[in-house]
Amino acid sequence: MPFRFATRFAAADKQSPAEWAVGAPLMILCIIVGAIVLRWVVVRAIDRTVHAMENRPRPVRSNRASRVLRQAAGLDSERRKQRAATMGSILRSVATIVIYGIASLTVMARLGVPLAPLLASAGVGGVALGFGAQSLVKDFLSGIFMIMEDQYGVGDVIDTGEAVGTVEEVTLRVTRLRDYEGVVWYVRNGEILRIGNKSQSYATTYVDIPIAIDQPVEKALEVLRRVAAEVDDESPWKERLLEEPTVAGVQEMTSGSVTLRIMATCVPNEQYGVAREIRERAKMALDAAGVRGPQLPPYGPSIGT
Repeated sequence: MPFRFATRFAAADKQSPAEWAVGAPLMILCIIVGAIVLRWVVVRAIDRTVHAMENRPRPVRSNRASRVLRQAAGLDSERRKQRAATMGSILRSVATIVIYGIASLTVMARLGVPLAPLLASAGVGGVALGFGAQSLVKDFLSGIFMIMEDQYGVGDVIDTGEAVGTVEEVTLRVTRLRDYEGVVWYVRNGEILRIGNKSQSYATTYVDIPIAIDQPVEKALEVLRRVAAEVDDESPWKERLLEEPTVAGVQEMTSGSVTLRIMATCVPNEQYGVAREIRERAKMALDAAGVRGPQLPPYGPSIGT
């Protein structure tokens, strides 16, 4: 290395100041300016792509399910913007590191710095760092793919296998979610083997209504159909339902009861409130129509045996 530097500077001493100014310093200046300009162009292209992703129009459909989903798509649109912004930030960082890294190596080469030992040392250090930080690299790569594929986002109810709850934050390394008891879980992205998303597209709920075995089934079904039509026609339930609830009919029979089932397709995370409303109205309507529920068996041992 000393010999190489000496040779470089000896060659420089033989050059005139004008030749030196036109030579290495000007080349280094051009490399730096070129790297800055190239980074600006790449970042500009990334920003334009991110802006196009954020404002990409969706196909317009006229059926009721599409209208309801569009009305409830505020969070979905915001999540799409967050995902595009996150990917833009990652791409900008990667582009900056790559461009400036190559420019730095090129400048060092023009100055006569031997790059082979430096690259070899960096390669050994990278291998050691890769072995020592495998879990961290795995978490970051998993986080990038989760964001790119939109597997889940803030506000979604997901099942990670280890915990079930509402997503509060998604980063490249961990996902934070809160379960139904208020416990906050921090799940490493690299440890998530499967994801069950309960908040995508739509949700279906099943409401089972038991009646006594000796009650008229057709009359009970007619009452439930009226209840389904009423729920579908009133606010705020008609904004949450994608279609009118369907009275499926008899679901189960036992020695003392007949179970009737109602199916409802609604906006994600609204199935619980819809099911409670249908169940409450069905109870009141069946009572008003004189349709009894199943009789409970007597509690405790019988007398006189």
